[in-house]
Amino acid sequence: MTQKESILPSEVSEQSKEALTAYINRIAKLVRGMRAQRGMTRKVLSQHSGISERYLAQVETGKANMSISLLWRLADAMNVGLNDILPVDTHSATEQGPLQKLIEGFTPEQEARAYQLLQQELAEGQIVRDQDQYKGVALIGLRGAGKSTLGRMLADDSGIPFVRLSDVIEQLGGLDLHELLTLFGQKAYRKLEREAIDYVRENYDRVVLEIGGSLVSEKETYSYVRNHFYTVWLKAQPEEHMNRVMAQGDLRPMAASQKAMDDLKLILTEREPYYRAADDMLDTSGRSVEDCARELVDKCANAA
Repeated sequence: MTQKESILPSEVSEQSKEALTAYINRIAKLVRGMRAQRGMTRKVLSQHSGISERYLAQVETGKANMSISLLWRLADAMNVGLNDILPVDTHSATEQGPLQKLIEGFTPEQEARAYQLLQQELAEGQIVRDQDQYKGVALIGLRGAGKSTLGRMLADDSGIPFVRLSDVIEQLGGLDLHELLTLFGQKAYRKLEREAIDYVRENYDRVVLEIGGSLVSEKETYSYVRNHFYTVWLKAQPEEHMNRVMAQGDLRPMAASQKAMDDLKLILTEREPYYRAADDMLDTSGRSVEDCARELVDKCANAA
């Protein structure tokens, strides 16, 4: 046996270990990102998956060797498919289709725009393109972006109702949002969320609708909203989001400010491609409420 032959098994073994570690880290990133998209704390995900918070922390940092059954429980608790938290190696395919080759180098923003355009082309006329046919305006974005304040001002200026989707969900579910999510999980909540949008469409001729930030992670529901409402992403810098939330009386971020800021930035990063698929965007950072309201009214002149 030559020297090269004697060390080859060891070399292959080390390569396999490195590949496995890299794959586990990719899973960790996907799980962490999906949890952020869905707006779930580790505590809530732990409760609905039956996996301890401590082990979830290990999963999200790539320190746990996960089984398929465990990953399935995580996916089920987040109401997503198993494929949504498993990495896909596009280079492993023997042959890539032309579409895959085209989008391989896209930025997240380009992917979101391409998805929107394809969806419009494949919907066979179901996408509403004329602003006059919209049911109103839907404001999306994270808490602290100004959805409630600016939404009410837009509604007053337009002479139409302002509705918070969360209020409709609570009305239909008979519980507050926290109780609904805690007791029944993502599946029941997302079902109510869709029913709430139907309720708004059926009971209002025109409306300014404030939508929860995590709805964009529910692809079919978000598409449904964009089909029937003129969507505007209200954007702000992470620091402004946090300052505004605390100004509203929620001091929880102060308990662990750096962790809260890191979590907020992760949520923004994971959701931004979906937010960018909205019809328009308004950056409220460093601006007065009045200035933002004027711009929002101008943007929505034909939809509200």
